[in-house]
Amino acid sequence: MNVQMFTVGGLLTNCYIVSCEQTKEAIIIDPGFDERLEAEKIFRHLNEESLMLKFIVNTHGHPDHTCGNNAVKEKFHVPILVHEHDAHMLGEKGKKIAEFFGFHNFSPQADILLNEGDNVKFGNALLKVMHTPGHSRGSISLLSEKEIFTGDTLFMGSIGRVDFPESSEHDMKNSLRRLAQLPEHLVVYPGHGPVTTIGKEKHANPFLQWL
Repeated sequence: MNVQMFTVGGLLTNCYIVSCEQTKEAIIIDPGFDERLEAEKIFRHLNEESLMLKFIVNTHGHPDHTCGNNAVKEKFHVPILVHEHDAHMLGEKGKKIAEFFGFHNFSPQADILLNEGDNVKFGNALLKVMHTPGHSRGSISLLSEKEIFTGDTLFMGSIGRVDFPESSEHDMKNSLRRLAQLPEHLVVYPGHGPVTTIGKEKHANPFLQWL
C-alpha cells in the first residue's frame, strides 16, 4: 500500500492518495482542497503515477475534509463514501455549512454510507472502517495492517476538538481507548499535522495519558 500526503486548504488538512502497488487502484481520503491549483496538483499526481481512482472517502463530514469532493467526483466519476451519521453534512445542508465557514466549494451528497466493520477495498489493498466518534458523530478511522488514518480523532500530541454541536467528549474518550489498544507499530496518518505512530501517542500524547 502506497500513501502520498498532500496538505491542502486554509485549515491545512491532510489529504491522502492511497493506492495498491500491484493494481494501481487508489482512493482519495479527505480531499479538503478549496482551490483549483491544489486540485490540479493532486490530479496530476494521479495521472503521473497511472493510478485508477476508485473511491472518495471522508473520515468525517466537516467541510475542510469534504469541500473537494465535487471536483474529484466530476473528474473521475467515483462514489463518495462517508459514515451514515455524518452523511447529513454533505449535499444541500453541507453547502450551508461550507458557506458559513467561508469555503467556496461543497460536497454533493454521499453515494455509499459506511458503518463499523465495513471494508474499503481497492485492488489488493483493504482498509477496515472503525467508527471513532467524538469530533463528530460519524467520525471514522481507516485501519490496515501497518497504517491507520485517524481523521480528526487523533493527532500527534493532540486530538480533534469536542466543542462542536455534534461533538462528544464522552464518545471521544471511548474512541481514544479503542485506538490506544491497537498495535504500537501502526503508522498514524492524521487529518492535520505530522505523521506519528500509535506507540508514540500512547507514551507521549497527554490526551491518551489522560485516559
